[in-house]
Parts: sequence; C-alpha cells; structure tokens
Amino acid sequence: MTRTERAGLVFATPVLALTIAIFVVPTVAALALSVTDFDIYALADLANLRFIGVGNYANLLGNPLFWRALANTAIFAGLGVPAAIGASLAAALLLHSATVRWKPLWRVLLFAPYVTTLVATAVVWRYLLNTRYGLINRGLDALGIAPVDWLGNPHASIPAIVIFIVWKIFGYNMVIFTAALASVSADLDEAARLDGAGRWLRFRHVTLPAIGPTLLLAAILSVSGFLQIFTEPYVMTQGGPAQSTVTVLYFMFDEGFRWWSLGSASAVSLVLFALILCLTVLQLRVGRRYEWV
Repeated sequence: MTRTERAGLVFATPVLALTIAIFVVPTVAALALSVTDFDIYALADLANLRFIGVGNYANLLGNPLFWRALANTAIFAGLGVPAAIGASLAAALLLHSATVRWKPLWRVLLFAPYVTTLVATAVVWRYLLNTRYGLINRGLDALGIAPVDWLGNPHASIPAIVIFIVWKIFGYNMVIFTAALASVSADLDEAARLDGAGRWLRFRHVTLPAIGPTLLLAAILSVSGFLQIFTEPYVMTQGGPAQSTVTVLYFMFDEGFRWWSLGSASAVSLVLFALILCLTVLQLRVGRRYEWV
C-alpha cells in the first residue's frame, strides 16, 4: 500500500465507521429482531426472547390494518409525488423566467416552508383546516361553498394532508430545478425558437430532456419521502378518521412503541425498506430507458 493510499484510508476510516454505526448496525439489528418475538417481556429479560423465523412477516400478511396502512401510503405517494414535483417545477420555471423581478426574494419566500419546524407547521395547518373556525373553510364559506370536514372525513383527510405536505416540501425540489434550468443550453432553446417551436414544444423537446436526470432524482427522493410519512398524520389526525391516514411508518410506530411488539415493528421496517429499494431500482431502469441516467 502506497503512502497516498494509506493517507486516503486514514481519512476515510472515520466516515466508514460512522456509516457502519448509523446505517449498517441498525439494519442488521432490525433484521435480527424481525425474526424474534422481541416485546416488552424480552426487553425486561432477554431469557424471554424466542426465535420465530418468518412468523412476524406471516402475521403482517394476515393483518388487515397493515394492508390498510400500505394502501393509504400508496394513495399518499400517488397523489403527493406528482403534485410536489409539478408544483416545484412550475415554481422553478416561473423563477427562471426573465420577466420575474426580485428573484432572490421569491426564492427565499418559497423555500421558507421547507426549513420551518414540521410539528409546528402541522399544528398551524390543523387549525387552518378546522371545520368550524379554520381560515380555509371561512374562505370557502365566503365563496358560497359549504364547509368541508377536512380532517374528520375519511375521503378528505388524505388530500388535506397531501396539500400540507406539498406546501411544506416543494421549495426543496424548486431549488434543485432552478439550478438545473440554469444549466440548460440557451443556444438550443434559441435555435428551437427560430425554427418555429412554441413554448410548450421547447419545454418538451429541449428543457425537459436537459433536466431529465434532475427530474429523476427529484422523483426518487419524493417517492422515498412520501412512503415514509409519519409526523403529518400523527400530529394532524392521529391516524384517523377511521384509520384513513394510518401509514406504514405510523403502523410501525404503533407496533413498536404502543404495543411494544418490537419484533413485528422491525419486520415492518424491513418490508418498507424493500419496497423503497424496489421502487428506486424501477425508477432508475425507467430513467435509463429515457437516457436520464
């Protein structure tokens, strides 16, 4: 080993050790716990711990609440990912326009929700969505529309939380898209304009392919984020009404810290990890097909 290689190893060792301690060890521990009946009794005395193999996974497959949580999570992702990416891209395109003034100010204002405290903003939005005195329903009433029970109606609870989440996170992808749009070749856009291409055709055939890798990155991060929703329904609806906002992560929290079935909670976490991994691989393959990676 050369001196340069030894120096590189010395500098990399702390990072590798931290990565192993934070990511590898907890993952291995979760895998080990998922094949046991680790619960509050085993927590008090490890002699009560038993190996049950795939028993926790079999119980999950037979648990209707787990399937309900999985379906709710899929709805959150199906509604939220396109909305979040669409809002972020639209805001980035507006800020990229040469006609917009005070761009730094608008960037700060639109990015501000992302850096605010999640629990605090969720509480504020819970009051905004209140059926009796929320400002949103007051605005609807002023327009002659009947108030909506946003957080008490099983059919409105998920869309209401999705609106809040999109408002909260779209500034992050907006900043990423803004940087990507700045790198789009102005010569290609000008050439397409001179050839008679309108604004939509230039966006479809010049801008979109240029920002394709960034769009793929935003999609992967957004899907992963929406599959791990927990705080928003926990603060705003506590999983209700009628378990309509229970997500996989919420279900895992209940299993582990409400019922103290830590083995089952570990199995849920690994199922969620496998789901996110499969969707990420699928997105990367789609990206390769369209030459985005």
